[in-house]
Amino acid sequence: MHEHEHEHERHTHSHDDGGHSHDHGPHGHSHPTGVRGFFYGLFVPHSHDAADSIDDALEASAAGVRALKISLFGLLATTVLQLVIFLISGSVALLADTIHNFADALTAVPLWIAFVLARRTATRHYNFGFGRAEDLAGLFIVAVVALSAIVAGYEAINRFFHPTTLHNLGWVIVAGGIGFAGNELVAIYRIRVGRQIGSAALVADGVHARLDGFTSLSVVLGAVGVMIGLPLADPIIGLLISISILILLWGTVRSIGRRLMDGIDPAIVERAEHALEHTPGVVAVSSTKLRWVGHRLQGSATVQVGLVTLADAEQIVHAAHHELAHALPNLDAFDIITATGQHSKVQPHSH
Repeated sequence: MHEHEHEHERHTHSHDDGGHSHDHGPHGHSHPTGVRGFFYGLFVPHSHDAADSIDDALEASAAGVRALKISLFGLLATTVLQLVIFLISGSVALLADTIHNFADALTAVPLWIAFVLARRTATRHYNFGFGRAEDLAGLFIVAVVALSAIVAGYEAINRFFHPTTLHNLGWVIVAGGIGFAGNELVAIYRIRVGRQIGSAALVADGVHARLDGFTSLSVVLGAVGVMIGLPLADPIIGLLISISILILLWGTVRSIGRRLMDGIDPAIVERAEHALEHTPGVVAVSSTKLRWVGHRLQGSATVQVGLVTLADAEQIVHAAHHELAHALPNLDAFDIITATGQHSKVQPHSH
């Protein structure tokens, strides 16, 4: 396994109010390279992208719901087209893929509900709000993907022992191509929006659609194999794709599980610390903590500001929040405690 350390390019922001500039220093984390790296990036993409983030919480939730609506209807349209071709061709393999795509389209529903729940205000029982419903929906999506891979694998193995003859292979190839194209378009859209709003669950649903697209593609490859005189091509490809789905799914399981355990990419913590350390008046930063609640960030830190008046300390804290708002657009609430004992908790995007 070859891994390499890569650094994010330094970003410089100019602020009109302070007249100063700062850069967000490089941070490194490793990713696989080569062929494994290609598939890692394809099926285990990052769920955050600070350079192109949506910073408003309501706007981010609205973008997530919009992505789910459009992709849901897109997948349903793909399913209808495949169903029409099934009625023409009579392919049982195509029928199985059509039912599979329809069931997978419905996984958008629990995630849609989770985004709506996330808009509710915090209560006495749920002091941090309902953002975690999104990650629970992500677990449901993971379970559906795993189950679909197991069922597809079982069908492939069963076809080894009970082979069937495929008819109207031309129509089957067309339908498989439609399934692949529809799922891949949905995958690209969901992953892009999921990265923008920092939603691991929406990224997982996008990866789910991408995996479904390759399942549809297996129908095409299997039909081509049968056309050239390889009747076992269909079950062999189906089994290989099922195994690949289960292997690649592990990356998504780790991403969702890490969020449920309040785990976070150290690079994001480093970005917050860098923003605080480069705030004029801040001498040192300690105890920086961040966690995801759905697709939004919350956290806290202790900063040392030296011998200053209370008014000056308040100005430094305000400037620190301003720096954090630029460094972490997904940040909702952040507690800053100064060495003088002053405590500040504000919404970074309210200024």
